[in-house]
Amino acid sequence: MDRTITVRGTYAAFLVHMAVSIAPWRLILLPVVGLVMLGYVLRFVDRRRAKELNQALLMGRRVSRARILPAVEAYADKVVTGNIRAGALAQIAQDRADGCQLMIASASYRLYVEPIARRLGFDHVIATDHFTQGMDYVRARIAGENCYDVAKLRMIRAWMAAQGIDRAQAFVRAYSDHVTDAPMLDFADEGHAANPHGPLRALAAERGWPVLDW
Repeated sequence: MDRTITVRGTYAAFLVHMAVSIAPWRLILLPVVGLVMLGYVLRFVDRRRAKELNQALLMGRRVSRARILPAVEAYADKVVTGNIRAGALAQIAQDRADGCQLMIASASYRLYVEPIARRLGFDHVIATDHFTQGMDYVRARIAGENCYDVAKLRMIRAWMAAQGIDRAQAFVRAYSDHVTDAPMLDFADEGHAANPHGPLRALAAERGWPVLDW
């Protein structure tokens, strides 16, 4: 989703939006968030743990789902209004017209990916889940895998199996802006490098994936 459908990333902006909306005092913790990200860059903290720590800092370790829902929906409105690529919207419309089932598979949290997907007319979402998925509160802990890199492909395969979809009988189109989605693009019948950064653009040239600049 991020930078494929959207112009800018959504994760950091989501956390700041939530802090401003439900607990503005937490903005004083932004320097600590910066230290967590430095720890991630230096590989002292893995990607999963960095996400959990940052959520705990800017949203709290445990928050009422009912309390935060209006702010989550407002964030989805903000993304759809000002952070969606026109070319992505056109491709979504074309794929829908072609009879495709539309899915977002994203490393971002399902908490806000689902309302964005709903506004864009997607049929399904695979995303990073919270440990308290389906409960009346949200805890700053990830359930299962962070939907990223090869884990994203595992989650797609698991979803297809759960739905009773035979891979041999399915035709898959996939779009991504980042080289970490190479496993997913390889898995697809049609893999597309959409708004690719340098490493993916180079890999697309090697693999023969069409490059789309939305």
